[in-house]
Amino acid sequence: MSLTEGFSVTHRRYVPHSHAHYGGNLVDGAYGLGMFGDVATELLIRTDADEGLFAGYSNVEFAAPIQAGDVIEATATLVRVGTRSREIEFEARVVCRSAPDRGPSAADVLDPPIVVTRARGTVVAPKKG
Repeated sequence: MSLTEGFSVTHRRYVPHSHAHYGGNLVDGAYGLGMFGDVATELLIRTDADEGLFAGYSNVEFAAPIQAGDVIEATATLVRVGTRSREIEFEARVVCRSAPDRGPSAADVLDPPIVVTRARGTVVAPKKG
């Protein structure tokens, strides 16, 4: 277990076309927040040997759209350690994006990635007992 500020965990996930919710193959912003919940869970398992509970977000910024066919990378970084609370910064980036103008399965690796969502939140680890 490591309760070191700066410790981070990253997940990657393909966004299936079944998640397109709006015109232009756009996916709702909650998709990135769902990824933040998953990556926070792994972070707490690694630091506290427990899934913990998400208490809330103090800030959420939707910087760019998520589209069906994207590959999204979400990172959680531990920025403050309290007695039971853990403050985490989150960032989601599109690392690959479909390119339908070149063909139905064409896609590109994005360099640099596009930041789509940033957030800061607090999770609570269970009382050690």
